[in-house]
Amino acid sequence: MAVGPPLVYTDQAYSIVRKKDALGFSRDVCAILLLANITRCFFWLGEKFEFALLFQSLFMIVAQLALLYICILYRPKSSPENIGTSARPLSFWQWQNYTQYIEFLAGFILCLAILFLIFGRSALFVNILGFVALGLESTLPIPQLLSNYKQKSLYGFRMSTLIGWVGGDSFKAVYFFVLGSPLQFKVCAIFQLSIDFAIVCQRIYYGAAMPSAVLQEEDDLEQALALAEE
Repeated sequence: MAVGPPLVYTDQAYSIVRKKDALGFSRDVCAILLLANITRCFFWLGEKFEFALLFQSLFMIVAQLALLYICILYRPKSSPENIGTSARPLSFWQWQNYTQYIEFLAGFILCLAILFLIFGRSALFVNILGFVALGLESTLPIPQLLSNYKQKSLYGFRMSTLIGWVGGDSFKAVYFFVLGSPLQFKVCAIFQLSIDFAIVCQRIYYGAAMPSAVLQEEDDLEQALALAEE
C-alpha cells in the first residue's frame, strides 16, 4: 500500500512545472518510492496479493519517473550536482543526467530479477522482499523532513502532498491493526505516520515562505548584475 495516492505526486509535479522550481521537494522521495514499488512488484511474483495494489505500484513507478524528470529539469542552481559539492558516495541520487538515474534503476531491476530466478521458490526470500519493500517505504518522509529542517521552510512542498501522506498512512496503520497484521507491519506504519506528523509540526513552525538563503542568493545575483551594468 503506497503512501498517499499517486495523484498527490501529480499535483506536486504540476506545482513544480508551474513555478519552474523544484526547490523544497526532496528527490530522495522519488528514490525511496521507486525502489520500494519495484521491489513490491517482485514480491507480488512470489506472493500474489491484491491486483489493485500491484496496479497501484506500477502506476506509482510511472508517476515517480515523471516527477523525477521534472525535478531534475527544474532543480535549483545551488543543487549539489550543479556546484559539485555532493558528499554522497558516488554522488548517489545526485547525478547530472536523467539517463544515469534510469541506468541505476535498470541495474537494480536486473539484480532483483537474477535473485528472484535463483531464490524465487524460497518462501524466506519472498518474505524478505516484502519486508524490504515495506521497510523502504517506511523511510519515505525522512528525506523531506531533513530537507525542511535544512531550509527552515516548507517552501515548494505542496500542502496537498502532506495531506495525502498523513491520510494514506493513517488509513494504512488502521488497516494493519484491524486485520491483525504482523508486528513488523504495525511498527513500520506507526513509525512512518509519526514522521508525517513531525512534518506537519514543521509546517506549523516554519511555514512555507521562501528560505532566507535563497532570497540572499537572489539579492547577491541582482547586486552582481547591477555592478556589471555600471
